[in-house]
Amino acid sequence: MPTRTRHADDAPDPRFEFRSFGQDFDAIHHRLGRLSVPLPEAQWERHSDETYIVSCTNDVHNSKIRDDQLDIKTLMRTVADLEQWKPLLKARFPLTPEVLRGEVFPALGTGILGLSAEPCELPAFLAMLRGHPDVAVVQVRKQRFAYRVHDTICEYAVVLINGARVVTVSSESTDPEAIRRTMHDTGMAGLENVNYLQAIKRVIGMVPMALAVA
Repeated sequence: MPTRTRHADDAPDPRFEFRSFGQDFDAIHHRLGRLSVPLPEAQWERHSDETYIVSCTNDVHNSKIRDDQLDIKTLMRTVADLEQWKPLLKARFPLTPEVLRGEVFPALGTGILGLSAEPCELPAFLAMLRGHPDVAVVQVRKQRFAYRVHDTICEYAVVLINGARVVTVSSESTDPEAIRRTMHDTGMAGLENVNYLQAIKRVIGMVPMALAVA
């Protein structure tokens, strides 16, 4: 049977996030390393292969699959260019028709094509999405380097989006002022805040915009 974990009122407070994508953030990466407090070695560098699901009808729900688990988070609000995201759903495959009909497809903002009455395994789910005219299934490989500056969770990552190489820097915290201080001290200030959902849409051509110039 599929398992499902919801993030309800007892979940940690939703974090604010600043993130930007570009081709060269080496100077910011250097500053992150200089300013960071020491972290456990297991957090220094991490690798993952993920599948993002984007649609031309959705800009507020970030949906991805990693380790056979569907993870959806939602953009709650934007405050002075900082985005606040909240976990919405974590579900392992197979997914029930009720979850697909009531939560997954509404998050994508699309209709449902060929939904079976049986629980849906991951290969069938991806095949269904690839047949949808409004949806793109995008392979993303991440090499992430973690830091902590001004008590914010920071990251520099090398990302392959369907094989296209970009880099990203970010700062996350429940404290917006701590993020702004981190942005100022690391050189992120002045960059455009671009989340993964929007960056992927730009790279694959779903949105006709470029990434940050840096």
